[in-house]
Amino acid sequence: MSDPPGAPHEQDRGRAVSLVRPDPLIAQPLILSSPHSGRDYARELCDQTPVPVEQLRRSEDAYVDVLIEGAAAYGASLVCAHFPRVFVDVNRARGELDPAMYRDRMDVCADPPSRRVASGLGVIPRVGSQGQQLYRRRLHFKDAQDRLSRFYEPYHDGLAGLIAEVRDRFGFAIVMDMHSMPEHSAPGVDFVLGDRHGQSCDPRITAAVEAGLRARGFVTVRNTPYAGGHTTEYYGKPATGIHVIQIEINRGLYLHETRVVPNAKFDIFRENLQQFIEEFAARSWSGFTPS
Repeated sequence: MSDPPGAPHEQDRGRAVSLVRPDPLIAQPLILSSPHSGRDYARELCDQTPVPVEQLRRSEDAYVDVLIEGAAAYGASLVCAHFPRVFVDVNRARGELDPAMYRDRMDVCADPPSRRVASGLGVIPRVGSQGQQLYRRRLHFKDAQDRLSRFYEPYHDGLAGLIAEVRDRFGFAIVMDMHSMPEHSAPGVDFVLGDRHGQSCDPRITAAVEAGLRARGFVTVRNTPYAGGHTTEYYGKPATGIHVIQIEINRGLYLHETRVVPNAKFDIFRENLQQFIEEFAARSWSGFTPS
């Protein structure tokens, strides 16, 4: 890896989102998304919290963007967030807001209270990955509005645009929503595949993902403990030709979790994952009829 730990790629500094499209001659109906690997800790955001960056970084799906960045060479499209999920979480609904976080009145309607918001993990998180309070005092609601317009909306505009392009060309689109999980979340498991128990993705696609990973020696389970988040729920509509599967990678396979730096196995794991993506993208989709 050429970037120092914690730094965004230089060409992406200050950008909210990157979109990568493959050469049209090799394009496949596959999109990879990385909503939680952003590590561009803008000063104005960090100034709002007393928590040091090295602790904030433990909320990242660190370096997932690096693990998948070569996928365009195999015909896949990519969308990656560069902002940290600890400041705005795009795998939440836009209305998953906690009114108690703000010192003034919200001028938008929040969604009905959810377990995620109650635990401090709404679209504007209140706590970090280890449960630490992110703010000493309540925020102004304009701070939330600013984050949603600067980060949330560009990410979802980009993802929705790629889905529309791919579906228009192929008649269907497959989104792999890429995440990582703490090693203790699923002991002995390398990948958790979340398709909302068959609701967000055609079972044939889920089975193909699982078979491809198992063929490379990985241990997989489905939907436990992660069945999918907002992205799978909102976009995954197999009847319309949009299939979304959430893929959680055990961080122990490639990351030193407490230091949030690649471990000694990073390069080997990255190559193995890239080979899986290449093989999956090269599948023949002729005769595939969206549910």
